[in-house]
Amino acid sequence: MRHYQHVIERFTLITGTKGVFVFTVDDEVLFSKKALGRHAEPGEVLALFRQHIGPDVEPYPRSE
Repeated sequence: MRHYQHVIERFTLITGTKGVFVFTVDDEVLFSKKALGRHAEPGEVLALFRQHIGPDVEPYPRSE
């Protein structure tokens, strides 16, 4: 997500009970462990975020 800091106004992690994991952007649920009955696959949440913001939003250049 660090490569999208220029489009993220606020990022909040709220812990829950019983392994609850819900990823929400702009009040839209993009991933819910409870609804899908499974954990997110590696990279899945980031892919859903990229899909949500659209292809026109470029990530920050990586400083390597």
